[in-house]
Amino acid sequence: MEKGTNCEYCVNYSYDEDYECYTCEVNLDEDEMAHFITGNFRQCPYFKMGDEYRVVRKQM
Repeated sequence: MEKGTNCEYCVNYSYDEDYECYTCEVNLDEDEMAHFITGNFRQCPYFKMGDEYRVVRKQM
């Protein structure tokens, strides 16, 4: 089974208040967007693991 990318953990996946849903902030081309929408976006080249505690570590 091929391991996929989980967008929920990506830095580029954030809540858009205008659309009231989560969106990818990366400017995807037409083919990439089609794969993203259908859920077939495996091994995303733009994936960056989000680290919500990064700011806290800098304050210490």
